[in-house]
Amino acid sequence: MTKEKTSEPPTWHHAGGKFVELGPEAVTDTELLAILISSGVKGRSAEQIAEEIMGRFRSFKGMANQPLKKLMKIRGLGEVKVIRIAAAFEMARRIVEEVLKDYEPASDC
Repeated sequence: MTKEKTSEPPTWHHAGGKFVELGPEAVTDTELLAILISSGVKGRSAEQIAEEIMGRFRSFKGMANQPLKKLMKIRGLGEVKVIRIAAAFEMARRIVEEVLKDYEPASDC
């Protein structure tokens, strides 16, 4: 089943809709983080929480170096959401590790 394209502007209610419709390259870092956060809390959407985090830490790299307890102090991030984010960083780290192993020169033993 293919989606019929129209000239109307898209109406995404969450960054996940943009991700699905336009692809992962089309979403910002803040939107990717909002997808991981998934839901907000009363008075704050996942997108607003993600904006605060990216504003504080400037990048994924800056965020990845923070202790989990520091992230849990942000309103709207509880233990489950922080663990979800930390798990995503760990998956990325493992991917990088695998890729780097592929480029290591073979040792002549």
